[in-house]
Amino acid sequence: MLPRQSRRPDGPQSGGPSMFGGPGMRWLMLLLGLTLVWNIFTLRPTTPMIDLPYSSFLDQVQAGNVTKVDLNDQQVRGVLVTAISVPAGTSVSGGTLFGSAPTKADQFTSTIPAVGDLSLLPLLREKKVEVVASVQNPSLFWNILLSFGPVLLIGGLFIFMMRQQTRGQQNVFSFGKSRAKSHTGDKPTVKFADVAGAEEAKRELSEVVDFLKSPDRYKRLGAKIPRGVLLVGPPGTGKTLLAKAVAGEAEVPFFSTSASEFVELFVGVGASRVRDLFDQARRNGPAIVFIDELDAIGRQRGAGMGGGNDEREQTLNQILVEMDGFETSPTPVIIIAATNRPDVLDPALLRPGRFDRQVTVGLPDVRGREAILRIHMRGKPVATDVDPSIVARQTPGFAGADLANLVNEAAIHAARHTARQVTAQHFREALDKIVLGTERPVLMSEQERAVIAYHEAGHALVSSLVPESDPVNKVTIIPRGRALGVTEYLPEGDRFNYSRQFLRSQLATLFGGRAAEQVAIGEITTGAENDLQRATQLARRMVGRWGMSDEMGLLFASEGTENPFLGREMAGPRDHSEATAARLDDAVRKLLDERMHTAIRLLTENRSTLDRLALTLLEYETLDRSQVEAIVRGEELPPPPKDATVPATIPPSDRPTPRPRPGILPA
Repeated sequence: MLPRQSRRPDGPQSGGPSMFGGPGMRWLMLLLGLTLVWNIFTLRPTTPMIDLPYSSFLDQVQAGNVTKVDLNDQQVRGVLVTAISVPAGTSVSGGTLFGSAPTKADQFTSTIPAVGDLSLLPLLREKKVEVVASVQNPSLFWNILLSFGPVLLIGGLFIFMMRQQTRGQQNVFSFGKSRAKSHTGDKPTVKFADVAGAEEAKRELSEVVDFLKSPDRYKRLGAKIPRGVLLVGPPGTGKTLLAKAVAGEAEVPFFSTSASEFVELFVGVGASRVRDLFDQARRNGPAIVFIDELDAIGRQRGAGMGGGNDEREQTLNQILVEMDGFETSPTPVIIIAATNRPDVLDPALLRPGRFDRQVTVGLPDVRGREAILRIHMRGKPVATDVDPSIVARQTPGFAGADLANLVNEAAIHAARHTARQVTAQHFREALDKIVLGTERPVLMSEQERAVIAYHEAGHALVSSLVPESDPVNKVTIIPRGRALGVTEYLPEGDRFNYSRQFLRSQLATLFGGRAAEQVAIGEITTGAENDLQRATQLARRMVGRWGMSDEMGLLFASEGTENPFLGREMAGPRDHSEATAARLDDAVRKLLDERMHTAIRLLTENRSTLDRLALTLLEYETLDRSQVEAIVRGEELPPPPKDATVPATIPPSDRPTPRPRPGILPA
């Protein structure tokens, strides 16, 4: 089958030849250039012609050395009987004579004074000089230019203005044309093999590909392919890439556009562009129409904020009409749309017959992340010590775009260090930069460094002592991003369901930093703000949503109906009474206090391990998983590198001593 010719969605866009760039103007410029060259070479004198002052001219006439003169207004050109010497450096017609040797000139020019000389003609008659009177006529070129130049200029300006007006009218008529980009099957496109981490979505979309390739097999059984497929998922999960892969596998024309391109200032333009887009798709069918960020025009109508826009609502209505009209089209056209906000879409879009299927494109699991990393590592000089499976385990919750950014950051780190290959160390540095933030030098006192070291040591130690907790991957007291110290955890695998014991261990781990400050320093600081915020949110979900509190039981007590257009800050009223809200607050506070006491008890019982971990952090500044586990087991670590700039131990004057506060430790 011959490849389908590509068509521009907007039709022919020829704006016509430019006024100053057409073939006629180019030929005219060439003719002018040839005329100029001809004048230069034909009018240039072949023999030297000296410029004589008027007094010298009269002396030559008196001496009888002038045989012929040509009078033209105030200019005099003549021929001498005997050539006169022209010294070097004298001005002659056509230039200045250079060199040291003089030359001869038998022709001359001179200028008659403006006041005139009535005795010149009698003198010439007396000396029997042949007198010729001529009138200076301009050349043919100048005659044509002076005669027709103004007409040509006015005509050119008129043509230019008419073309500009015509072009503006064409833009007005094409204002409602679709701006979708068209990709035909004869161009290299993305295939399903180029998409990883979304196996379930690829299986769903493979039916669309199969229908476009062999529709008769389905029609014989009376089956109808879904008219619309909605790809739903977080940003960066590859929804647009999946749509391109469908077009690449089906080898059909693919029209891609963004929903925001339909919305303009004038009402009705968006609807006109929708009509034009679907007309092009039907003419080129079977085809696929892809609309990215559908929520830009598909928001729920009449929803207050985010709705009430006449242009957007008319565009949405036109999309609904076009999708209903697919049934009468002889060629199949499938619309694929993508959004990460399905909660704000109009219900009319999601009913069967329009978007029949919703394909969820979620975050990839560990196997999907490994496959995505292998795809992005293609063609890059990756060292053999880089194991994609290990990198995939270290990146839980990463989307495909995040993994692509990780590989790119690792390559940037390798280029910055002038390395020939991207090594595992470069991947670790890139991951630390993305997850923990960029290192920033902060000048701190030894007392502040000791507080940070105990805070992070408390997180790491409590995580090692509570059950079902994720192991510690790295602990550092080097400031990164907005944090003065960071404790990073490495889950053993992806978790899709959380047990009560695991969540209680998470709460104790979050309180480990504040508990270490109380146990070792005897004073609390502001460093636990983020820990307290995360712990409170987690405890409130455990009590009010997941039924993990004996006080509240199985009651689901939400914070209020969350409006997708207004957000949590402007949510609606709560679905429970004030008394229930007070009981909820008491249950949350009781859970937080109990987990805080657990963290304090564990650190008090293992105070020596806490001190060793904090002192080692001050020496090394960064500890990995093996080093943390060795310290917890009571093993000694080798001394830090000799080039370390931090002190080996805390000075005795600055070493904090435990001062337990009464009422904090459990009875």
